Amino acid sequence: MERFSNKLSIKLEGNRKLVFDDIRKKWLVLQPEEFVRQLLLHFLIGDMKYNRNRITVERGVSVNYDQRRTDILVFDRDMRPFLLVECKAPRVSLSTDTFRQAAHYNGPLRVPYLMISNGRESYVAAIDYTAEDYRFLPSVPEW
Repeated sequence: MERFSNKLSIKLEGNRKLVFDDIRKKWLVLQPEEFVRQLLLHFLIGDMKYNRNRITVERGVSVNYDQRRTDILVFDRDMRPFLLVECKAPRVSLSTDTFRQAAHYNGPLRVPYLMISNGRESYVAAIDYTAEDYRFLPSVPEW
């Protein structure tokens, strides 16, 4: 993911470092989790050729009557949720709890693919709703 660092538009404003989000079309404070989110967006659009018009960032979703935000949600060509990505700061270790959090957000979405990443490590799983199971994949699925 680090190889995308030079593709980020970063500026200083006072004592704050900002990054431009091409999806939301606005400058954001460059927090560690935001850094990971922006790197992943560049990877999905640049390397994986995902359509930027089918990606939402920090989209609201209602989970058990609570309002939550998905980090990255990708839709397929028919505008069905396709891939849900949960981003963590690089210092945060990925764990079963991280995967459970993403799975919890996925409840109302029912995406076929779920991904968690801290920028250093990433895990992608294909979800089998019929068997109520999942399997980890070696890479991000083709869009």
